Amino acid sequence: MSTPADPRAAPTDAFIEAIRRRFPVETEIDRILTRKMRLRGGEGYSPVPMQRLIDGLHSLIEANGTSDFALSRVRWLTGGASKIQVAFDLEWNGVEGGDRRVTPMVLRMEPPESVVETSRQREFELIQALDGIVPVPPCFWVDPDGQHLPYPALVYGFAEGVTRPTNLPTTQVTGIGLNYGPEFRPVLAEQVLNHIGRIHREGAAIAEKLPHYDKAEIGSNASTIRFVNWWRRVWEEDREEDDPLMEFAYQWLIANAPPLDHVSVVHGDCRNGNFLFSEETKQITAWLDWELAFLGDRHQDLAWASQSAFRHRSEDGKHDLIAGLFPSTEFAERYEAASGLSVDPKRMRYFRVLAAYMSVSICAGTGYRVARGGKTHQDIVVAWLAMVSYPLMEQMRTTLEEAA
Repeated sequence: MSTPADPRAAPTDAFIEAIRRRFPVETEIDRILTRKMRLRGGEGYSPVPMQRLIDGLHSLIEANGTSDFALSRVRWLTGGASKIQVAFDLEWNGVEGGDRRVTPMVLRMEPPESVVETSRQREFELIQALDGIVPVPPCFWVDPDGQHLPYPALVYGFAEGVTRPTNLPTTQVTGIGLNYGPEFRPVLAEQVLNHIGRIHREGAAIAEKLPHYDKAEIGSNASTIRFVNWWRRVWEEDREEDDPLMEFAYQWLIANAPPLDHVSVVHGDCRNGNFLFSEETKQITAWLDWELAFLGDRHQDLAWASQSAFRHRSEDGKHDLIAGLFPSTEFAERYEAASGLSVDPKRMRYFRVLAAYMSVSICAGTGYRVARGGKTHQDIVVAWLAMVSYPLMEQMRTTLEEAA
């Protein structure tokens, strides 16, 4: 007996449209996920020649009105499990003109398929909107559809700093178990609470600068439903096989989605490893990886940061440290003091389920699919994500039991 063809490996228009109808999401997210599916049957990842990227950068910069410039020190950046990143120096007169200067920059670009498929346009808009609110790198140009570069991309300023203390060894990836040590932990924890509290508190004002984000409304659960559907759609597009627990969790999340009590900018991947800091000043220099951000409920960020994968025990063994920074017994109270916003235990239980559901969709769904299709430069990392999906499933099951 022959094995039926996998409809997700080379999806038809009918297959794509059926999923779009079943799981309505934000307008820009729909465009990005639809594009992913329509390109899925294409070639896998192959290294992009550096000269191709240099030529694309020239084209993008010139298209945005700058003609007198020179690129130098163009080099690959390590890290970035979901995106291709290249650093370079730009000699120019700046956006506003003026004295000649050299500005270190970063090109952030999609691979053929990413472990999280997101919008460079949204990331560009949000980083610009957050300038002056929290530390973010300056954002210069965006190529949302890959007209100049091989894939959709943005260019932002190179931010100095480290993601972890250089004197502390680690064998982990993507921030899991990241330990800041007793020297850096207290001062970084205070800054993290202040920064995240600020973007949560000022979400409605920031939202006015974000045309590619669907609006969120107090008293409505529509923004949360769209976010749930985002990850259910990803699961349906990328999974190898169905799983009854994922169906049960989805139905529970839809039935129990709470109405919004405050509009926040939600980072979406709020955790250790997604900010840079200076070891000399102990100050956060930049928040990174805004690609999963949306307008919605702040409890999603709090629940995501609280996941067990991002925790570790304190050196004295007395405390379970959320995001490697906060004793779990103090997290909610300290967040409330810093943000001026409340932490609702019932909402936290709901968004812990949603955080686990999102994690399983990424790891068991997209991690598997991208690794199988050879669509990324980080094949080892995404294959590892697929492997760890089983303990994530168990985490989701136990979290559902607790919430229910």
